[in-house]
Order: sequence, then C-alpha cells, then structure tokens
Amino acid sequence: MQTSIRLRAAAALLAATFVLPLPAEAISLNRIETTSDVTLVAQPKQVPEKFKRRAVRLQTNEQPGTIIIDTNNKFLYLVEGKNRALRYGVGVGREGFGWSGVVKIGRKEEWPSWRPPAEMRQREAAKGHILPIVQEGGVDNPLGARAMYLYKGGRDTIFRIHGTNQPWTIGLNMSSGCIRMMNKDVEHLYERASIGSKVIVVGPGNRQGDVSFEDRGVDFLRTVFGG
Repeated sequence: MQTSIRLRAAAALLAATFVLPLPAEAISLNRIETTSDVTLVAQPKQVPEKFKRRAVRLQTNEQPGTIIIDTNNKFLYLVEGKNRALRYGVGVGREGFGWSGVVKIGRKEEWPSWRPPAEMRQREAAKGHILPIVQEGGVDNPLGARAMYLYKGGRDTIFRIHGTNQPWTIGLNMSSGCIRMMNKDVEHLYERASIGSKVIVVGPGNRQGDVSFEDRGVDFLRTVFGG
C-alpha cells in the first residue's frame, strides 16, 4: 500500500515538472537582434540539415587545399581534389558588412581570445551593449573553439573564419564580416587547413575575380563508404 502511494506521488511530481512555465527572464531574451554584433536568443534552434557538413562533388579549377566561401548560399568548401570537396554551412556578414576577395590564412589559434575592434565597441555602446576590450578564450567566447586569421598582402584583414557560441546563426547574415562555423566544424576544418592556404570569398563587389566552381551535390559514395 505504501509503495503504491509513493509511486503515485512520484508520478505527480514528474508530471508537474513538464508544465512549469519558463522563467520570465528566459522569455524576455527570445529575440534576435540582426542589426547588432550581439545576438540574444533564449532557446538555441536547430541548424538546418542543408548546413550540416557533407562530402560533395565540386567542379572547380582551384587547387586542393583552397577554401572557397560562397556567402550568398552560406557554404564554405575545402577543395580536396578533382570533383571532391568538403562543404560546411557558415554564417556571414549582415547587410553592409559583406565582402569579397582573395586572402590567405595568416595564422591559426585554438580557443582564441576576442578583441573587438574599437569601432565595434563604439557601435555597440551606442546601443547599450558594453563589449570588453579583451575576452579570453572559452565556451562563452564569440570566436568559439578555433580561429583562422585572414591576411592580405601580409596584413591582418581583421576578418576570421571562426567558431561560434551561437550555432543557430549558421546560415544567416549576422556577423560583422567574419565567417562563422559550428565549433565541431571549425575544429574539423582547422585540422585540414594550413597556414598560407588560399581563401576565396565570393560576395558583394565581386572582388574575388574570376573563380569557377559548381556544387553538384552530396557525394553519396564517400558519404556511405568514406574515403
């Protein structure tokens, strides 16, 4: 009899845990600020399936090791060989912050610190967001688990390919010009991309010049059998 009472009490308590309302502070953060460098979202959303990492058939005349970033379709390709590439979903610059060009990976860093430019700090301060001068690397850092710093003519462009602590922004125009990747994807790319690797960013202004590539879809044989 006592066992039966205890079981009924436990069932009632379990049911109650599923109907408790969300805290008010969580509800108040359920928004995306697309005009800001700071994004607030209460409940992380799932990344669309098409932005998951895939082995694809890519036709291009670029050499293996080249990275091609299609900012219109939100894909980053790592060319592996003839008709072979890895495709990753990315987040790119919002309106007014998109760019194009040919750059190189100048350096790489694991769990990088974040040093927002003075212009960004001023821009965000005007909106009531106080950004740090330096934020050390970690799980709450906007640069995520890895960063690859993009250089042009031996100089840092201030743009990076990096991870993010906001994975639900993959596939969106949300950044101040950097290329965002899911942490697991940026770690994967980081191990395969070398310092000095050519990076072609296809975007506004067409400053990337003449670049040929055609995504012919998922490479099912490699996906199923590997290699």
